[in-house]
Amino acid sequence: MCAYLINPRVISVSHHLSGLSAITIVCILLLMAGVAISSDPNSYVSSYSSGSAADGNNVAQDSNGPTIALDFSKDAFEKNPVASFMYFIPLISPTLVDRETSVNNEQRIGFISYKRKVDSNRFYVSCEFQILGQGFHKNTFDSAGMITKRIRNLEEEEPLTNMLDYIKVEGDGFGRIDVKGTTTGFTMTVTEVEMHFNARGQKSPVTVGLYSIKPKNGQYKYENRYDKLIARVNTLTFKKSEKNTRMGITVASVNKETESDSLWGHIKAVIANLFINPPRVTKLGNDTMLNFGYGLLKQKPAFTFPRAKNLRENRRVAMDNKQN
Repeated sequence: MCAYLINPRVISVSHHLSGLSAITIVCILLLMAGVAISSDPNSYVSSYSSGSAADGNNVAQDSNGPTIALDFSKDAFEKNPVASFMYFIPLISPTLVDRETSVNNEQRIGFISYKRKVDSNRFYVSCEFQILGQGFHKNTFDSAGMITKRIRNLEEEEPLTNMLDYIKVEGDGFGRIDVKGTTTGFTMTVTEVEMHFNARGQKSPVTVGLYSIKPKNGQYKYENRYDKLIARVNTLTFKKSEKNTRMGITVASVNKETESDSLWGHIKAVIANLFINPPRVTKLGNDTMLNFGYGLLKQKPAFTFPRAKNLRENRRVAMDNKQN
């Protein structure tokens, strides 16, 4: 920053010029204060909307993503489209993503309770949300991109295991978002956001598809996948980090694609949770979820996602009764 000294000869020229200079300096200082932005991701200004209603922005023609309403009144349940609420999935993905939403999808998500506890060192926020309506919304990850990222550290002829295929929300349920952070003076910093999809003891409506691939002629191809599994997700966790951002995940069950939830599937999930390697996510996506948590902390009326540049295609598809 450069410092400027005022020449006393200039001040003596005119009393009016002196007054004008003072006004100009004050205006500049006010302007500087208005545009100052903290380096803390919790102060990501463009993530917040002054509006109070959810929208379904056309991200192909808009500079940002969709806006969701954060209304915590049971008497005024704001119904956000499931595609808008789950927009964080393409944001956290390091690869291209395709989205599918069932035709005539009725799924809507709204916040139904709000609790906050703040002391001199830390804070905690807990918000329940409800998913209402029939249908499904599915985010499918580009297989070529996923394979390329995984084979870099593989030994020759080593199989790829537990590759992420898709994340899907089907039907209704209850969830909860827990926001944790620290308080230093007047500064509140979000350090962790947990998204629970099995609140009130209800079965989570969120599943992920997994698969493995053995190389053929030295090549890993999606069409050669095997051991296709479906894991039911209970929790996704995002933590403040300057590098190596990862998403924590816990599952309720792990079953073969052709099987329904079973006791053995739940046992496998207990074991799997001990060994799950948190997948890498983009820093933009991770910071967005922390900003979302900050919006809940401050009880903002709405939250606008940044645009997901790797969102490749949106499709409407018919319901499949065999879908899990």
